[in-house]
Amino acid sequence: MTDATGVRATRPRGVLSRLARRKLAVFGAVVIVLIVGAALFAPLIAPFAPDDQMFDGLTLQGAPMPPDAKFLMGTDLLGRDLFSRILYGARTSLVIGVVANGLALLIGTLVGLTAGYFGGWLGAALMRFTDLMMAFPALLLAICLAAIFQPSLWIVALVIALVNWVQTARVIYTETTAIAARDFIAAERTLGAGTGRILFRHILPHLMPTIIVWGTLGISTTVLLEATLSFLGVGVQPPTPSWGNIIFENQTYFQSAPWLVFIPGVAIILLALAFNLVGDALRDELDPTQRGRT
Repeated sequence: MTDATGVRATRPRGVLSRLARRKLAVFGAVVIVLIVGAALFAPLIAPFAPDDQMFDGLTLQGAPMPPDAKFLMGTDLLGRDLFSRILYGARTSLVIGVVANGLALLIGTLVGLTAGYFGGWLGAALMRFTDLMMAFPALLLAICLAAIFQPSLWIVALVIALVNWVQTARVIYTETTAIAARDFIAAERTLGAGTGRILFRHILPHLMPTIIVWGTLGISTTVLLEATLSFLGVGVQPPTPSWGNIIFENQTYFQSAPWLVFIPGVAIILLALAFNLVGDALRDELDPTQRGRT
């Protein structure tokens, strides 16, 4: 089935059915659903509030308790239940991942779409600014911005968005430039179609597969960056739990209580891996140039 421009249309049902045959993509989707479900229902699942310091949450020597029947994942250095903090920390990581990646995707799409369609001095200026932003190491820039502003959940999300939009802008710019040069766009201009109609009725729909793929892959990047900032102490601040600051708070117990670092570390890796697996599968199915290579 093809659309009016001769481009083969992708049916959502067909994409989902092909994704269902990919074991790694299904594994990634299951992990995402489980983590999202755990985050949404954290108040119902968590046996304790994330900030409750238990009288019996520390040993007689003042050390964290190991996992047992009461504390399924043990306790941290303040006697708080690690399992409850992991559940609530999933909320923080997912909110920042979705919000920051959504903002980065929006900024990158607007910049790339504008530069690719209009070209000229405007396109050159936008792309040179994009190149300038790409020249700075993302982590270093994020640390500087987070240090300037008072770190909080929303500030961290904004900071991550401001350093992560450049890759999306470059990809969207390249595809928009190619689409804008095609014959059906020239025909639309000849028929008197306005800029808004061409951008939002013809070019943007062709960019949706790319936007979806980058939106999925970008969440893993933002989750890892948030965890890194929180671990360095310039991310989400305690007592709000995030997987990164859980590791940061308990790093001194790495040898005597390794579960305090190992469990949130595995959670971060699993979430990032899951989104990468789903994103790679979507790229293979939605990008015609990748069809048949895997």
